[in-house]
Amino acid sequence: MEHEVVAGSYEQVVFGYKVAIDEKEWSLKADFTHHSHTASLSAVAVSDRFVATGSKDETIQLYDLKKRVEHGALLHHDGTISCLEFYGASHLLSGGEDGLLCVWSTKKWECLKTIKAHKGHVTSLSVHPSGKLALSVGTDKTLRTWNLIDGRSAFIKNIKQNAHIVMWSPAGDKYIVVVNDRMDIYSLETASVTATITNPKRISSVKFLSDVILAVGGDEETVRLYDISTEQSVCEFKAHENRVKALDSFTVEDYHVLVSASNDGFIRIWKLHLDQMQEPPALLVEVNSTARLTCLAVWRAGLPQESTGEKEVQASTSQATECAIEVTKTKRVRISTEEVVIEEDSCTKKTKHENIKKKKQKTK
Repeated sequence: MEHEVVAGSYEQVVFGYKVAIDEKEWSLKADFTHHSHTASLSAVAVSDRFVATGSKDETIQLYDLKKRVEHGALLHHDGTISCLEFYGASHLLSGGEDGLLCVWSTKKWECLKTIKAHKGHVTSLSVHPSGKLALSVGTDKTLRTWNLIDGRSAFIKNIKQNAHIVMWSPAGDKYIVVVNDRMDIYSLETASVTATITNPKRISSVKFLSDVILAVGGDEETVRLYDISTEQSVCEFKAHENRVKALDSFTVEDYHVLVSASNDGFIRIWKLHLDQMQEPPALLVEVNSTARLTCLAVWRAGLPQESTGEKEVQASTSQATECAIEVTKTKRVRISTEEVVIEEDSCTKKTKHENIKKKKQKTK
């Protein structure tokens, strides 16, 4: 299977490295660079075709991996883009310092929903494997669950601290919330904390390698693997010479592959056997980008296209688009004495270029 490592940097550049395996020897070959941002990159996400990058320049830039060309920019947020996540091939979700959570259609790159998600910044979001729910955390010290079918808040929890990472487990039966160096694991069924793990340093990135093994990187050179069922570290190793900024993973044959990126400029790929955690991971290959890396994602050929959950989201959010005038409907939803404003674009006037580059809209 073909893989490509995509990394963003402080230097405003996106790097693409093709993972090549030749007679069991691994290599990372420079494939593309994309310099369309005017400030440092803060988030990157990949689908089966597109790379989406977010930046402090308030834009989301798109790159077409199949055609190897720029695909335009999404101009909707006011402030830094803090998080991006694709759901399959049909939708992209974005969160930013403006407190908005946006749902985009990748077909014509329309903003289908604009949700005022948090009173402060949106710091992280995660889409449930079913595509029907999303979690978000922000600087208003809340954890929020969103029903993506109707765009409404399904649950609000006051966590009393500003979390900066939230992530569903692969099975979708639990999720993790990260506050500084602490990880709280929640049960979906009870919405309560079932385990708490404290890392020695502040956490920058987490990645589920399985439903129970979690890879953690942060403000140190070490990557640690935790068993969330026992709340114990089962393996740790020095991955870089500087802090670890981002982690991602994929599987090859009978083992896991962990990809790490650091401020030291290096991207490193590690071989892991989850049934042999007592042995430190083997370094398969490394490359020096010579940039200060901030974010990372791995593109995999044959990423899932569209599932049942996506179709339901598409059916509920897609509106008639062949209209002469842009019409904006505003709904007000009352939730626990708190007002959430949801803005839906029902009809969008289009020209050849307006499908991709959209003017900033003020949220009412």
